[in-house]
Amino acid sequence: MPLATIPSPPEGVWHLGPVPVRAYTICMLLGIVVAVVIAERRWRNRGGRPGTMLDLATWGIPSGIIGARLYHVITDWQLYFGPDAPHRPIDAILIWGESGPGWRGLSIWGAVALGGVGVWIACRRRGIAVSAVADAVAPAIPVGQAIARWGNYFNQELFGSPTDLPWGLEIEAGRPGTVAGAATYHPAFLYESLWNLALALALIWAGRRFLLRHGRLFALYVAGYTAGRFWIEGLRVDPANEILGLRLNQWTSIILFLGALAYVYLSRNRKSEEPLGARRVPAEAE
Repeated sequence: MPLATIPSPPEGVWHLGPVPVRAYTICMLLGIVVAVVIAERRWRNRGGRPGTMLDLATWGIPSGIIGARLYHVITDWQLYFGPDAPHRPIDAILIWGESGPGWRGLSIWGAVALGGVGVWIACRRRGIAVSAVADAVAPAIPVGQAIARWGNYFNQELFGSPTDLPWGLEIEAGRPGTVAGAATYHPAFLYESLWNLALALALIWAGRRFLLRHGRLFALYVAGYTAGRFWIEGLRVDPANEILGLRLNQWTSIILFLGALAYVYLSRNRKSEEPLGARRVPAEAE
């Protein structure tokens, strides 16, 4: 074993009487709150009405959680259906259940996709350009992801192949994805968390430097995240569906990366003003 390693927490669930408190849930909720706060500040700075991001979040968060679960169940259906499935079919929707995965199996791909649909509906109701909202939340999303990824640390999941590097992550033997005889693994969750924080800073800089509008900053978020996700997925050794030697999430990363770059190029000449709904009242007029 290396001289220096990252120990895994002994447990990820604490009980306040009969109520279980899950570290995964805390990390996810904290990530959502921080992302909404950042997005709200960026929206106000652009001239949007205060409170808009919180209103949109009431549409985007529930639909995002549903989408996150749907993507997981669809792409890993064998975990819940079939004679050899390790979980019951009902566990496909019981993400909080003790007998099922329990707040695992939430995919960022489905969260952004269906969450975006919820936000789009809310924007239509308020007369707001969804592209303007997308640019406002672009740096906020990776910050929220960076925080939420620590839930994987408490669950001892999202780790890579065995390693003897000083920052190797200790994982209990017998967990899905562990290798016989190996005690430490690449902390893929940490790599992704750090990548997301660096991506958020890069997006803030790019947005100020080039004044990106009409969803182009959000497209750069997609391109940046998928680039990092591709190589991080390549480190993982836990079971996953593969196509032509690549994990399914790597193919998803490739498709979204190319789509994001194509959008940035095709929208390069858009310069029209995007509707922000009801404008903020200037301080001197209040």
